[in-house]
Amino acid sequence: MLHTINKSPFETLTMETCFRFLQPGDPVLFIEDGVYAVQADNRFSPMIASLQKNNPVFALQPDLSARGIAAVAEGVGAIDYDGFVGLVEEHQVNNWF
Repeated sequence: MLHTINKSPFETLTMETCFRFLQPGDPVLFIEDGVYAVQADNRFSPMIASLQKNNPVFALQPDLSARGIAAVAEGVGAIDYDGFVGLVEEHQVNNWF
């Protein structure tokens, strides 16, 4: 299952709630304000690193660019809209709002 997170972890507990329901191998895609979670060297970096042990992690590049985020946590894949569509085609989607 693909999990999408669109809320900033600095404002809500959406990300932490999502992480409790993840199964190993489930991809996680950060979109909209959710991309703040994967900005390099922030207080959520250890959580993202731990998540990556069992789950692929992606961030939507247009949302990173729109928020001026140039550096993301190591191992986070920046994808474009085509990549987003590809993930949606491969997985059932659970949106975390």
